[in-house]
Amino acid sequence: MHPATIATAFATVFVAELPDKTMLATIVLSARFRRPMAVWIGAASALTLQMIIAAAAGHLLSLLPGRLVSAVVAVLFAVGAVILWRTGDEETNVADATADAALDRRPWWRISATVFAVVFLAEWGDLTQLATASLASQGEALSVFIGAAAAMITVAGIGVLAGRAVLRVLPEHVLRRIAAGIFAALAIVAAVATIRG
Repeated sequence: MHPATIATAFATVFVAELPDKTMLATIVLSARFRRPMAVWIGAASALTLQMIIAAAAGHLLSLLPGRLVSAVVAVLFAVGAVILWRTGDEETNVADATADAALDRRPWWRISATVFAVVFLAEWGDLTQLATASLASQGEALSVFIGAAAAMITVAGIGVLAGRAVLRVLPEHVLRRIAAGIFAALAIVAAVATIRG
């Protein structure tokens, strides 16, 4: 394991996921069910499984020729940067979605299963999954998985416990712009690696 790779994966995925639909879904589900631990367990489990899939896919990519992988990584990060930048001005009003939420009395495991299904499907093909696969394709898939999974679990915790507070402190469009900048920088690094061969 490489601590630098873990830190890079954590930072990249954390910043990209913080304003993402998965965190917002976790906020809404937490408000809906009002059982934070059950929601967190479901979300964290789904996100961890998604990062396993992404890291494995990235590892398989690493078996391809290096120049081809660098080009694919550059394109994926560039596309991610554009998507994040273009969606930076969209507003999400979580308060309206949760204002009339009723207390749910279902067992915690049913709530966790519901949250797992919603979050797993919401995260499929998401930018953070693509970013994790891209980072893992450059080697050290286990370190990338550890960093990415830790970031996703942390973001799920933030979404469950303090999501609305985070969005009040740092507006969603600012978080998306920061993530877009990171993705653009990673795209440039991968493009340079492709050119250098």
